[in-house]
Amino acid sequence: MKPTRTAVITGASSGFGRGTALRLAADGFNLVLAARRGQALKALAEECGDAIAVVTDVGNPEDVEKLARAAIAKFNRIDVWINNAGVAALGRFDDIPLRDHQRVLQTNLGGVVNGSHAALRHFRQLQSGTLINIASMLGRTPSPYYASYCAAKYGVLGLSDALRQELRANGEDRIHVCAILPMAADTPFYEHAANYTGHTLHPFPIIDAEAVVDAIASAVDAPRDEITVGVSATAAILGERLAPGLVHRVTGIVAHQLQMEAAEPAAHAAGSLHAPMAVGTGVHGDIRAQLDAETQRAGR
Repeated sequence: MKPTRTAVITGASSGFGRGTALRLAADGFNLVLAARRGQALKALAEECGDAIAVVTDVGNPEDVEKLARAAIAKFNRIDVWINNAGVAALGRFDDIPLRDHQRVLQTNLGGVVNGSHAALRHFRQLQSGTLINIASMLGRTPSPYYASYCAAKYGVLGLSDALRQELRANGEDRIHVCAILPMAADTPFYEHAANYTGHTLHPFPIIDAEAVVDAIASAVDAPRDEITVGVSATAAILGERLAPGLVHRVTGIVAHQLQMEAAEPAAHAAGSLHAPMAVGTGVHGDIRAQLDAETQRAGR
């Protein structure tokens, strides 16, 4: 009988993080759940059995150190660390306040650096462990109006690649670094995103959140360097390799048309960048339903 494994999951209060927590709880993992929303986190921990909730802002290194200490104090070890927490500020680059761009980088890249640092120090003591970084296809193929988000996700992939090289160079082959690259998914991410586009948000294409949870769970049990999620993600990777200039021009035109021309008007909103929001605590979000409703209103 295998010993019970312990997993730390950041951004656990909704979306991929919540879905992964429920999946790993069903598989018998000890769970250490992290997010800024204490009430939602506590409720999830209760659903997951013998899990603990640690209110954490991943952009704060002291919070992440506290998270790692809590995991070891409760369960004695960490076997899997999942850097999942993420935020976004979408719109024309210079229309978005600089402090919002900085917050995106602090959370989406700084948070992964902080979590990876804590996890690898522990994994090297054990000489085993799996680090899973939730990146994005926007870390391989950029999109207009997602500038700081793309910058952070490109950084996550670069960090993951460099850590893999370092581990291999040192013969630490029982420590794995995995990156998950999903396309846009129907989670509460878009309810939480800061929106400075002047329009409702129009990501495309959209995949189901459960497909990403499946990919994360597969990396836990069978680590791979990178896992793209969905046919569209695989096609985007191929296009980026074969004709990056063409792919960038076409996706830029399509993204602009969908987001800035076809989308309905909407007021600017700060989202959850600087303070967590009460709404959006499920695995799934409402973006697909919103887009379907807009299509019906437009008679398309």
